[in-house]
Amino acid sequence: MTIVEQGSGPAPDLIKETTTQTFVKDVIEESKRQPVLIDFWAEWCGPCRQLTPVLEKSVRNAKGKVKLVKMNIDQHPAIPGQMGIQSIPAVIAFVNGQPADGFMGALPEGQVTAFVDKLTAGMPGEPNIAAMAGLAKCYVTTGAIDQAKQTLAMVPESKRNDAAVKAVQAAIDLAEQAQSVGPVGELEQKVAANPLDHQARFDLATALNAMGKRPEATAQLLEIVRRDRKWNDDGARKQLVQFFEAWGGADEATVEGRKRLSTILFS
Repeated sequence: MTIVEQGSGPAPDLIKETTTQTFVKDVIEESKRQPVLIDFWAEWCGPCRQLTPVLEKSVRNAKGKVKLVKMNIDQHPAIPGQMGIQSIPAVIAFVNGQPADGFMGALPEGQVTAFVDKLTAGMPGEPNIAAMAGLAKCYVTTGAIDQAKQTLAMVPESKRNDAAVKAVQAAIDLAEQAQSVGPVGELEQKVAANPLDHQARFDLATALNAMGKRPEATAQLLEIVRRDRKWNDDGARKQLVQFFEAWGGADEATVEGRKRLSTILFS
C-alpha cells in the first residue's frame, strides 16, 4: 500500500509497505534502480513511531534518489527472521540488489539525513554482513540456490569466517547435496530393505534435512555413527557437524543432536 499524506506527502510509490510476497520486487529489484531503505517496525514499538516520520522526511527531501519500504514484523515475520533482525526499529539499505548498510534504533534526524545523503552520494558504508547472510538464507529457504550463492559471493574475503556466513554456506552445500539424492520414499525403502546400506541412510538424512525434518535427519546420521563410526571416513559425523552449523548453535535440533552424538561417541 502506498502511503500518501496530504500536502507535503511523498510522491507516489516513494514510500510503501511491503509483505513477504512482495519483498523481492519492492526491495531487491527496486534497489537496482536506486537505493531502497527497508524499515522493520511493529505497532507496539515506540521508537519505531519516532523514527518513521524522520525517515519519511529524509526520503522526501532526497527527491526520488532513494525509496523507503516498511515491513511490519508482526504481520510478516519470515523475512526479518531470516535476516537476523533481533530488535527494532532496524533499517537496512539495499543497493544494486544487496544489503549495503544499515542501523538500529531511533537515530536523531541529523544522523538519518547523513545516512541517506551517504547512500545517494554512492558511498555506502561497510557491507552489512548479517543482512547479506540473512538474504542468502532467504534464498536458500525458497530454493533459489543460485541467488544465494551470488549474494554470498559478494561477502568480502575477510568476512568469510563470520558465523552467519559460514552457516549459510553450509546450508547452500546441503541444499545442493539434496538435489542429487533420490526421493525420500525410495530411500526409506532402501534403508528398510537393508539397514546396513549406509549410503542410502546418508542420502535419506540429506533429503529429510532439505524438507525441514531436522530431528529425523539427525536420527539417520546418528544411526550410521552408532553402527559404523569409520564409514566413509567418518562421513556421518562430519555431515552432522555441517547440519549443526547450518541450523545454528541455538537451534533445538542442534542442541539435542549434539547431546545424542556425544552420548554415542563417549559411551
